[in-house]
Amino acid sequence: MARANPFDAVVCVPTFKRPEHLVQTLASLARQRTGLRFAVVVVDNDGASQAGLAAAEAVFAKGPLQGQCVVEQRQGNCSAINRAFTTALAAYPDTRYFLMIDDDELAQPDWLERMVATAQRTGAGIVGGPVIPRFQPGTRPGLDTHPAFAPAYDKSGPVPMIYGSGNCLITRRTFALMGAPPFDTSYNFLGGGDTDFFTRARRSGVTFYWEADAVITETVPLARTRTGWLAARGLRIGAINYRIERKHAQGSLGLVTLAGKSFAIFGVSFGRAILNLVRTREPTIALHPILVALGRCFAALGIEPQPYRASTPRLRTRGK
Repeated sequence: MARANPFDAVVCVPTFKRPEHLVQTLASLARQRTGLRFAVVVVDNDGASQAGLAAAEAVFAKGPLQGQCVVEQRQGNCSAINRAFTTALAAYPDTRYFLMIDDDELAQPDWLERMVATAQRTGAGIVGGPVIPRFQPGTRPGLDTHPAFAPAYDKSGPVPMIYGSGNCLITRRTFALMGAPPFDTSYNFLGGGDTDFFTRARRSGVTFYWEADAVITETVPLARTRTGWLAARGLRIGAINYRIERKHAQGSLGLVTLAGKSFAIFGVSFGRAILNLVRTREPTIALHPILVALGRCFAALGIEPQPYRASTPRLRTRGK
């Protein structure tokens, strides 16, 4: 008897107000060189215009991609990602491998084949790969090594964990272990729900592998290379790190220890900044550890950035 859903993998694509690039992302999936059968699930998080829905449906209607597109009305990137994965898990019950790519990214032609082959060969519960920035003309040189853009690892092999979902594979068994919903929606507007998920997976014993040859490129607009954006990114990373550690802190003593750690990191960040400046001669790279440390301190005081909230102030104080 034939399987009800004979797909080896499902690629999930959350999208928000980027219909033109979404079409390019889907085109890169259509160009995959693989013998694997795969489906695509697109989740549009723009419930008002639903331009992503229209763009994806037009692509699916033309072929050769197979899949579906749904709208997630609850705003926030974790809500959109949760909808993508839960839809894929339910719609394709025989599929073992679930991948994700963002709507501002392009997959290299051998990406899917390499990610799935790595998962099959290693038995890892989660596989990650590099997201390489594709800068626009006019971008100043040297930013490819900025921590906001540089991949977490440069060689293939087992790794403690990965940190971003923009190029990842998660097995069905891992989702079953972690429970539903996979991503904590309290990270909807701060970001970092992926890092939180991977942290919890590591603590649950899930194994990770890095496939350096499974490459995705990210289109980086000029606005994301400006000093202000890079500074905000550093603050956000610090806030995410603090919140994840706070989640696992044990009791009042754990919280006090965590706060002390955050302010200690701020103290030593100046030395790291000097070393970075000597090494790279790039001020934004030099300032990054200070900004990350400062973001931790702000978070310890209850102040977090909210970059993924579409139409409300960008700073929120917990409890208000």
